[in-house]
Amino acid sequence: MSELSGKVAGATGGSSGIGLAAARRLRDAGASLVLFARDAAELERAKGALGTSVLAVAGDVANLADLDRLYAEVRARHAGVDVLFVNAGIAEWVLAADVTPEHFDRLFAVNVRGAYFTVQRAIPLLRKGGAVVFCTSAADCIGAARTSVYAAGKAAVRSMTRTLATELLPLGVRVNAVSPGPTETPIQAKSARGLPADVLQEMGRATFSRIPMARLAQASEVAEAVHFLASPAASFIVGQELAVDGGLTAL
Repeated sequence: MSELSGKVAGATGGSSGIGLAAARRLRDAGASLVLFARDAAELERAKGALGTSVLAVAGDVANLADLDRLYAEVRARHAGVDVLFVNAGIAEWVLAADVTPEHFDRLFAVNVRGAYFTVQRAIPLLRKGGAVVFCTSAADCIGAARTSVYAAGKAAVRSMTRTLATELLPLGVRVNAVSPGPTETPIQAKSARGLPADVLQEMGRATFSRIPMARLAQASEVAEAVHFLASPAASFIVGQELAVDGGLTAL
């Protein structure tokens, strides 16, 4: 299919996991790609896997100067953006009693502030008929232990999906969100660093017991939902959060 032929699609956190899978799916639909991620070496590997014509920019969504540099390069190469997948995020599992101001600020800097300004800085480049897709999480509505800061940040992004949908719709840009459940990605391993083995085992049991389909999502399955929300097939869908969680939040 080539329904995104001639379009430009950008993905933050696009060098691995859901971001990389979504970028691959959008490329397969015909879009030219822009990838943005913090790890320059990982970004180069992603670029090599997706094609040398990919515009890959290293930077941190929490750093406004990096976002401005990203969009300056996008303007110079493509003049505008048709699809923006706002995916960059970090996760750390901490009991509320152990949360530090540093933990709180670190997660909100990337997951909330970074997501917001990724879109705000893109507004002058977003083309009519385009789409913004946020990446939220099933965590924003299930109340799981150790996720108080992470879940609060994702709930903030869910709220952003609605308010920015209202503001950008007059510009001809649809805003929606994809909400993955637990997914087999590198962030799963990174978020578990430092936790005792028994805690990890209990978290794993608790997670699987709550997923009706009894497995983790694949990044490619989430990518299909991103592609759908970005495509003309979703032309009358706006302000929505599409769950890809094996029934976790519905059943």
